[in-house]
Amino acid sequence: MKTTKQSTFSATLRTTILMASLGGLLVVIGALVGGARGAGFFLILALLINAGSYFFSDKLALAASRAKPIDESEAPRLYQMVRELTTRAGLPMPRLYMIPSDQPNAFATGRNPKHSAVAVTRGITKLLSEDELRGVLGHELTHVRNRDILIQSVASAIGTAITYVAYMLMFFGDEDNGPLGLVAALAMVILAPIAASIIQLAISRQREYAADAGGAELCGNPESLASALLRLEQGAEAMPMQVNQAAEPLYIVRPFKGKGMAGLFSTHPPIEERVRRLRQMRPSL
Repeated sequence: MKTTKQSTFSATLRTTILMASLGGLLVVIGALVGGARGAGFFLILALLINAGSYFFSDKLALAASRAKPIDESEAPRLYQMVRELTTRAGLPMPRLYMIPSDQPNAFATGRNPKHSAVAVTRGITKLLSEDELRGVLGHELTHVRNRDILIQSVASAIGTAITYVAYMLMFFGDEDNGPLGLVAALAMVILAPIAASIIQLAISRQREYAADAGGAELCGNPESLASALLRLEQGAEAMPMQVNQAAEPLYIVRPFKGKGMAGLFSTHPPIEERVRRLRQMRPSL
């Protein structure tokens, strides 16, 4: 297990690389659209997005999911489980939120453990047993312990911004370019979100495997999390959530079913492989 200092350095390095990569993509888009002036404008935009995503990505993620804070009187068992797991993990107690969705899912966000939050959907509290829910919470708290939540939140915020910028190009392109300008704008609308997804994809899957293993250790039984993942995938297929694709890395399972090309850019490993790895672990309790 990495020390806290190593985990913090690794998360900071990965976040810096992500910000530079996605910021560079924005500058390239600006140069293609408006030359040097466009590149300068988009550089300023990239700096603003990076700063905003670092300090406010948790608030943006929670607001986008319509998550509402819940206190202990509303969910005493949830608070008890999280308190037990954070004590075992040596973490401060995160803020807890409820998402008003029937799809069973959950995510963690925040720039560090002291500013972390865990959000669960209404559906997950109804579908899973306590042991399964404990495994899911352990997974999310492992993301917090490993400092994954910073890079997940930043990736989500910047990826969302790039997606919206790409779509805006269709309405603010240079009309003098004629058909070629329209083709270029359409290409950016298609390629920019894909490029953002590729960068996120390269840094997400191994973190999910590590969070699964850490969650299984925290809850004490790998089978609890394995069973939860299978049930969560079925729930996501039956009740897809309407979320921006850039926010996908935050959730423990994909909020929607990706088919064809969409599945190629999934930030999550296949559920079957995650379950297989969990079932190779020995219960610690």
